[in-house]
Amino acid sequence: MRLIIPSLMAFIATNVAGQDVLYKSDLFTVYKDKVVQNNYTATVISPTEITSNYQSATVKDAVAVDRTWKASLDRSSKPIYKSDQPLVDALFNLSVEEALKNIEADSTFRTGALWGGVWTRDISYSIFLAFAYHEPEVAKISLMKKVKRGRIIQDTGSGGAWPISSDRVIWATAAWEIYKVTGDRNWLKDCFEIIKSTLEDDWNTLANNGSGLLKGESSFLDWREQTYPKWMDNADIFLSQSLGTNVAHYNALTIAARMADALYGANAGYKFLQKAIVIKEAINKNLWLEDRGFYAQYLYGRTDLTVSPRFEALGEALAVLFDVADKEKTKSIFEKSPVTDFGVTCIYPQIPGIPPYHNDAIWPFVQSYWNLAAAKAGNEKALTHGLASIYRPAALFLTNYENMVATTGDFKGTEINSDRMLWSMAGNLAMVHRVFMGISFEENGITFNPVIPGVYGGKRSLSNFKYRNSILTITVNGFGCKIKSITFDGKNLENAFLPATVAGSHTVEIEMDNHSFDSDSFQVSANHFSLDYPVLKRDLNSISWSVIEKAKNYMVYKNGKLLKTTTDINLVIDSGETAEYKVSAVDDSAWEGFTSEPLVVIKPQGLGIAEVEDFIPKSPNPYSGYSGKGFIEISTGQNHSFRFVTTVKEEGLYFVDFRYSNGSGPWNTENKCAIRSLYVNEHMEVVASGPTATLVFPQRGTGTWSDWGFSNGTKVWLAKGENTFILRFDEWNTNMNIDVNKAMLDYMRLIKL
Repeated sequence: MRLIIPSLMAFIATNVAGQDVLYKSDLFTVYKDKVVQNNYTATVISPTEITSNYQSATVKDAVAVDRTWKASLDRSSKPIYKSDQPLVDALFNLSVEEALKNIEADSTFRTGALWGGVWTRDISYSIFLAFAYHEPEVAKISLMKKVKRGRIIQDTGSGGAWPISSDRVIWATAAWEIYKVTGDRNWLKDCFEIIKSTLEDDWNTLANNGSGLLKGESSFLDWREQTYPKWMDNADIFLSQSLGTNVAHYNALTIAARMADALYGANAGYKFLQKAIVIKEAINKNLWLEDRGFYAQYLYGRTDLTVSPRFEALGEALAVLFDVADKEKTKSIFEKSPVTDFGVTCIYPQIPGIPPYHNDAIWPFVQSYWNLAAAKAGNEKALTHGLASIYRPAALFLTNYENMVATTGDFKGTEINSDRMLWSMAGNLAMVHRVFMGISFEENGITFNPVIPGVYGGKRSLSNFKYRNSILTITVNGFGCKIKSITFDGKNLENAFLPATVAGSHTVEIEMDNHSFDSDSFQVSANHFSLDYPVLKRDLNSISWSVIEKAKNYMVYKNGKLLKTTTDINLVIDSGETAEYKVSAVDDSAWEGFTSEPLVVIKPQGLGIAEVEDFIPKSPNPYSGYSGKGFIEISTGQNHSFRFVTTVKEEGLYFVDFRYSNGSGPWNTENKCAIRSLYVNEHMEVVASGPTATLVFPQRGTGTWSDWGFSNGTKVWLAKGENTFILRFDEWNTNMNIDVNKAMLDYMRLIKL
């Protein structure tokens, strides 16, 4: 008999072999050999075969489709995993086979069954999780596919790729992991030069702000309206300073330091460490939310930035794994972070009105990093829940999908998806060798530290584990997070460390202490959506905003600082001063939504305009909508660098930006963001601290050269009288497209603060 089920879920109709529960919630139960969710069941027949009946989305249109997975590729050269949980064994085998299927003819990894090609962040996160070990040569070739001009390629993302998106440095984490696995010194040398050049360009472009954080979009969350308010354009996103991306930069800098030391001697990487320390301190100073007990996702805004208190799972996990978070913060993250029934969501709370993809979604690869961090933190409850969140969808759907809807746990309903996703299968594999077997690759060997929840106790083995010049059979008995004893060929293995110099076939046997490590708390939260943001308007000496339904109160910000919390929808202001206002709505659960688009009130005579065509010959292009006499073109061939002088009547701090257009491509993809360095007065030449600011002119739409907007801005101190500006194309302003780096400039705006 076939069941008609209400959502597109697979189930496996076979005899139930055992009833040992690994995890149980109100929504689903994971057993050793099956998964039960509401009225459908997934049961593993054996570690090599899974069979399912597949049902359509509605009862009315239900048509049963038989679907079976059975091992079909030769996996004899790969590690063999066996445990007392056949469900885990089967999904390990499935993931190994899917990885083999994702290897292309050119020996690179494709991103997913539906996504060909190599993507920087996908391959990098996947390599760190599993493929530095499982496929080191394929991993090397794939990583080098993402290098151009001796620098790491930033994949296309929100409105022009780098530097709007700036997480390409996660490549360094993958490259370093490959070195630790292989010990390949030539690889180390080649990668160091690439990482060094990339970090130098990034530092010149993304730094130079008061917080100490680097600019750019949240790592991997590269679809702007999925995780940013709709009012933010791509120049705004460039200004944001996000948790995950900054942790990735911190880790890349520490890796560069370790690479330099390994290649050129102790302290050769000191300059990288100095920069890494700046970022680490800035993350903990600017993004840690003491009242929430976890990090905020990012700082955002325009003239003045404020913190977005949303939780961001990947960034939190990376902060723990890469030692940005100390022991106290790590403990707090896993005790206080909001995690839903089906797993940890990319962000929390969700954004209203945005369909599931990054928003309202669970990504297995993110869940995998969360699980690794939970294991490091020693939070048994969080890890047990996280493992269930990995194994439930893989068993039910018989593949490693990219993402699931947070409210249903189903892949159906997501905006974009694919089966056989590389980083999802990498996460599945990582649960075995990184968590259950406790393998951690070091520069000169392997450290063992298994972390096994009590419900996953028993015996497990990983055989045919090939490491450099050795073949290992590793067994782990029991459960817990502490090793009772560990032997190498029957002899005590000191410090649970296996040197890289071992050769031949050997056995490693680990006995755990069989002690629970569940003393730390962990909470499962209902999925939650924040309120929408208000819309502000000015009326003479006051500002007002739209009513947000269900708002408990509103938070009013002035110049980036909280001015007041109120239930009113208006505010009396001083129209004789220049100030930026933002307002957010807070719900009954005390979650603050996004702020409104900033409203800048400019005092009389506080705004100045410098028409650039008064200094540089105007463009002959027939575009419209400009002010003054015309506009100028900046590109790789025209106005590579130009100087102009403007006069201000009063000394003080000014906010400057440029009105521009860029019709080189769509706002949401491609790689044609125009970039320039701005130098003001005493910063006329390149100095150690770099330019006064980096300005970006992202794409605004294909062919939309008459659509004008504003670049990001910067605060500068100007003297009374004449002030000199240079806008220059520096070497580090080369974007990912290389050839097209073009925009039209209408005027420079100066706002006296």
